[in-house]
Amino acid sequence: MSAADEILDIVDENDRVIGQLPRGQAYAEGLRHRCVFIRARDAQGRIFVHRRTPTKLVFPSLYDMFVGGVVGAGETYDDAALREAEEELGVSGLPRPEFVLKFLYDDGAGRSWWSAVYEVRCELPVDPQVEEVAWHDFLTDDEVERRLPEWEWVPDGLAAHERLREFRAG
Repeated sequence: MSAADEILDIVDENDRVIGQLPRGQAYAEGLRHRCVFIRARDAQGRIFVHRRTPTKLVFPSLYDMFVGGVVGAGETYDDAALREAEEELGVSGLPRPEFVLKFLYDDGAGRSWWSAVYEVRCELPVDPQVEEVAWHDFLTDDEVERRLPEWEWVPDGLAAHERLREFRAG
């Protein structure tokens, strides 16, 4: 099954399921669905940063400071966070990511998705999926901040980063 064929829950502005459709159709029609964003840090506290492959359906070749993806139909945010983190980092036996916050992302062009943000410590050696990750490294918070104006970042990841920063600032 291709990524475009994966079935997603379609949700309303209150994150209630109102239907189910293939990912490709949901994207094409701009239908609201669910996503998870997981900030993965290594044993030294550095953030996993990567550049997406050019074959990704959304935001190809852009940089991201989160791993994650869509929540499948009937899947919980928590289960999706663990699945996506293990898949993209190429590890198994990862601790369950900790939920931090949820927000409704809006791309400004009429498309939006519910975005659950998590954090996880990954002390395992990573082996990212070649289909998902073209380049990766662990960067300090300061290095990430320095790269924000230099690299082209996925817009929803930037929004999650800003929300997380605001949340931490309290």
